[in-house]
Amino acid sequence: MPDRIAREIAWLLREKYDGIMTPTAALDIRRLERGDHLNYVIGWSPFLGCRIDLSARPLIPRPETEYWTEKAIQAIRYRETRQPRILDIFCGSGCIGIAVLKHVPGARVDFADIEKSYFKGIRKSLRLNGIRAAQAGYFASDGFQEIGAAKYDFILANPPYIPSGRRVARSVLSQEPHRALFAGPDGLRFIRTLLREGKRYVQPEGIMFIEFDPRQKPAIGAYARRQGWSGSFSRDQYGRWRFAAFQKERRRNRTASGKKQKSRP
Repeated sequence: MPDRIAREIAWLLREKYDGIMTPTAALDIRRLERGDHLNYVIGWSPFLGCRIDLSARPLIPRPETEYWTEKAIQAIRYRETRQPRILDIFCGSGCIGIAVLKHVPGARVDFADIEKSYFKGIRKSLRLNGIRAAQAGYFASDGFQEIGAAKYDFILANPPYIPSGRRVARSVLSQEPHRALFAGPDGLRFIRTLLREGKRYVQPEGIMFIEFDPRQKPAIGAYARRQGWSGSFSRDQYGRWRFAAFQKERRRNRTASGKKQKSRP
């Protein structure tokens, strides 16, 4: 038996069956041996100290997403807003917003995804992590279409961003939802939507975090500037460009003569 399978079986028995081999456990072990993903077999995934329910089979949370979500939580805390309002858009499993609610107790998070079947799993994750249901809202929305007139202190987004022709691991392609992975020929379809429409939904001093593929950084930077955003790019724990934090550019005031004046800090 390969070492990886042996480790996964040990983890499965410990986390799902209290270390006891049962007929149901034996069936799950066969699933692992066939190549089913461990997190789907167990039914949940760890993420920043939270248990994220995967019963609806959303995209499995990645370590890279966990890394920048922690940075976003630090930014939310730094603002010291008493009740920050957050939008977790393209939320999938809801791992980003759930981690925010777990570590920023006063926050309110709205979860938005075109797949409203994911919301049942998010509600279960809230219960698993001791988070009040009243702290969360839900929008069955393709991008911002159904968000309405809400304004947010932070928008956190892990949209689909894999180019449609890119080869991905067979296990990912066969088990995880394609809609959560692919985003047109260059992978920027939904990132462009975020940058084009997001300014209407973020507060004047708000921040939008976006995850992306490292090769997309130049194109995203150029498009963000054209859409009136300023911001910075950051690397993940593996040294790859992975996420950006954008803010709306401040408008410059004009004098009576029509010349631009720099906005005061």
